Amino acid sequence: MYSPLTPEDETVPLWYELGHLYAAAAEESRRATMDGFAVACLVGASVLLSAPVFGTSWAGPFAAALPILAGSVFGGGFFGWRHARFIKQRNALSRALAARKRDAGRPTLAGLGAYYDVQLVLLRSEYEFLRSRGTRRALRSARLLEDAFGFMPEDPFETGPLNVAPDTREMRALRRRWEERLASRRALGQGPPEMGLKEDLAYRVFPREMSVPVELATRSAYLEISCSLLRKRYGKGGALIPEHVRDRAEKDLREYSALVRK
Repeated sequence: MYSPLTPEDETVPLWYELGHLYAAAAEESRRATMDGFAVACLVGASVLLSAPVFGTSWAGPFAAALPILAGSVFGGGFFGWRHARFIKQRNALSRALAARKRDAGRPTLAGLGAYYDVQLVLLRSEYEFLRSRGTRRALRSARLLEDAFGFMPEDPFETGPLNVAPDTREMRALRRRWEERLASRRALGQGPPEMGLKEDLAYRVFPREMSVPVELATRSAYLEISCSLLRKRYGKGGALIPEHVRDRAEKDLREYSALVRK
């Protein structure tokens, strides 16, 4: 796992804390939805079970709407409470980064130093996947990743199968290329776009500290993208895969299978 910033860089822990905060917000959003659905099911079941004994007159004409209302109130209330807490923590981190001349909405403004190679490989793989879809919305998202990370279609990076692995000479060369592109844009007054919770929910764009579970999940994610593009390009059987890419394809598939089993 490679990240060029030294441990002495005082902004690194702040970026990782912000990334963790965004990841937690995504999980809490899913939890609020699931809890709201569970409450709706529970209230709906209670209404149905009470009907043979009490009828539904106690609920009046709103018997059918009660489960939806209860689920919305519970899930929405939980989400609102957690989101208010999230806003407070995010603002505190934004102020701490601003005190160190960093923009909390632009994590790549000073370069890619807080990003480990495995996360950059995932982001670049997502960029390849978006471009392969070709829809207007997907291409708009791909342009966001271009502007934020310095990606371009002509970069020597391939997926389906992957041709660049983290912590290699090729990856270091790509990192330098992206850093130089970002620096050139900054010199022209073209900084990266502002990003926040919406973008992180979609593409995990804020820096993540690579604990073992996070690294395994990140590797699994970019290998899944690569394998799906492999099947799209050469078919499920792989009979049409050129011989010079077959070894890389088999390596990707073996690694992905091993990570999924874990």
